[in-house]
Amino acid sequence: MTERSQTGRGRTEPHRGVPAPQYAGEFGGDEQRRDARALWVEEPARRHPLPDPVRAAAVRAVIVMALTLVQAMAAFLCTLAGSWLALPMVISGVASTVVATWAVVDVWVTRQVWNQRYGVVSEPSSTARALRRERRARRRQDRAALREQERIRRRGGAGQLSHS
Repeated sequence: MTERSQTGRGRTEPHRGVPAPQYAGEFGGDEQRRDARALWVEEPARRHPLPDPVRAAAVRAVIVMALTLVQAMAAFLCTLAGSWLALPMVISGVASTVVATWAVVDVWVTRQVWNQRYGVVSEPSSTARALRRERRARRRQDRAALREQERIRRRGGAGQLSHS
């Protein structure tokens, strides 16, 4: 079995040395109950992780935005101090604001392109999933009707209601 499924089923993880959760009937004292609680309980993710290109664009955007904020703070402090660096810092701050905006738009565009290329997001409310389900049901009905027609033909009752 996989490591993920074992942690939730009361098994231990020897490589981490952390006891897995025990059941209430297996021990007696309050002290043992406190010790038996797991330090880390792995829960399934609510959403799928971001695709790699989208994650890369998001990391780039966060780094560019962080640098822009640091630059804006430096420009503000240079302005307060009356330093000669204030004007170049403000000008470059405006430029990096444009770059940060581009980086955020890049994340959005990359996500849209990925969704368009690799299909719909797999969620139960997806429209495409409902359409596929309807198509499959229609095909099933068509196949069942064809089988029924073949069965009638094999019996020799091609259109006859009664034998005379």
